[in-house]
Formats: sequence, C-alpha cells, structure tokens
Amino acid sequence: MIRLAALCLFAFAFFAGPACAQAGDAPPQTVHFAGPAGQDLVGYLFLPDKPAASMPAVVMMHGRAGPYSSAAKGVFDATTLSKRHMFWGRFWAEHGYAALLVDSFGPRGFAGGFPIHSYDDRPDAVNEVTVRPLDAYAALAFLRGRADIDGHRVVLQGWSNGGSTTLATLADVTLKSAGLAPKDGFLGGVAFYPACGLHGAFDARYLPYAPLRVFSGDNDEEVSAAHCKRLIDAGKALGADAAITIYPGATHDFDDPGKKRQGVEANVEAQADAVPKALAFVQGLFAGPGAVTH
Repeated sequence: MIRLAALCLFAFAFFAGPACAQAGDAPPQTVHFAGPAGQDLVGYLFLPDKPAASMPAVVMMHGRAGPYSSAAKGVFDATTLSKRHMFWGRFWAEHGYAALLVDSFGPRGFAGGFPIHSYDDRPDAVNEVTVRPLDAYAALAFLRGRADIDGHRVVLQGWSNGGSTTLATLADVTLKSAGLAPKDGFLGGVAFYPACGLHGAFDARYLPYAPLRVFSGDNDEEVSAAHCKRLIDAGKALGADAAITIYPGATHDFDDPGKKRQGVEANVEAQADAVPKALAFVQGLFAGPGAVTH
C-alpha cells in the first residue's frame, strides 16, 4: 500500500493517474457544517471506494495558499483542489479512512489564499491560533455526527499555516477553552512544515494533549524548522508524546506532487520518507493504545 502511494505521488507530479483516484477521478463530496459563531464552513469529504460501517477519519487543514489550485481561475470548488490536497485525501481514502479537507478561507472571503511573506497582513478572521482551531473542532463535531465515522478515531493533519493550526489545536489550553476533555479531542496530529511562532501564544508553555508528529525541511524558505524543534522539545520536556523530523535540504511544500517541488532531490527524498512515516503513525493511533509508531 505504501509503495502504491509513492507511485501515486510521483504520478501526480505529471498527471492525475487513475491508480490514485477515489471512485475513478470523481471529486470529493462537498459538505457544509457550522463553524465558530455559526459560520457556515465548507469541507471536501474523501471516502473509500468501499466504506466500512464505522471508519476512522482525518481532518485536513490547508496552508496559507488555501485549499485550491493556483490554476483555479476563480472557480473554487471540489474540482479545483490543489494536487497536494487531492493526493492526501485520496491517500487516506485508499487506506480505508474518511478524510475531510476544511476550507477555512473561502467562507471568510479569501478563497484564493494569501501570498508568501504576507503573514503580518492577514486578517484576524483566519488566525491560526484563535480561529482556525475552532474550525478543526467544528469539523470533528461534524464527523462525529455521521453514522459512518468512528468519532473516537479522528486525527488532525495540516500543512504550513494549517500545520500551525494543528499545533495550536492540539494544545491542552486550546482544548480546554473549547470546553472539551482530552478524550473528546483529536486522537493525534500530523503537521507538515508549520510556522511555530504562533503569535507568541505558547512561548511560555506548549503541551499537546495527544501524540504529535512534525515534518519539516531545513531549507524552508517560509518557516524555521529550528524554531519548531524548540517548540516540540519544550512539549516533550513536559511529557508530551511529540517528535519532529527535519529533512536536510528540503524546502517548504516538499510533499507537493507538482514538478516544481519534486524537481528538488531533497524534496523527493523527504516526501518518500515522510509519507510512510505519517501513515504508520496514524495507523498506530487508529490501532489503539500502545500501538503508536515513532
């Protein structure tokens, strides 16, 4: 299965191969659910070809560019999702899991996302510490309301700004502020190349309530892997089950299947290592206590 996923990732760099598709080349289902303060949120739900009666699930949080392709040309829907999000959604579905990609930006008027190095100019409406974690918990509640989802086996995954959202969402203080107990939160989290400044919210203390794995590159042009290592090490010092893998030479978006990113050898090596590691980690979480893979 891992080998097939690697082949699919390679194929997506050049074409949308049928071996990678969910139900052929059909786009994911578009769903709507209530977010913070009644905000109508949009999500894209990937399901296995043969769904189980009670599936585990992955909630996916996009980065600063939003969930859609740069070639969307103003059409922002299930047919114009980026190659990376399509790959990962289908990847999880291939392994028998539901995957829900949350669009945090479109419903708030920023469907096209934000350009690189625009961090200080982004509105508070999409803040990755105070707002987007609530979107993640809203997605969790939506999945728990479905009869086909095992609501106690849901993992959070994010990239870049969505990776930052994953870190903030899994913080024990965020969970508490959402009025939830650890048993009611996510089973764990996977963050790809997050920015770890998080508006200084966790400079004094960062403690994720669930297992967390971070994957970053040391040649990232947008965020600092070293900064993330300090944050993760601080959480580990407090007893967290957290770890970070830093890939030499890998850039931001190293798992993006497009030609630009996969034209960098270090990115090819990083994605070839990170994808099966993320899968093994999530499978371990879904398998139950004591099965988490490091």
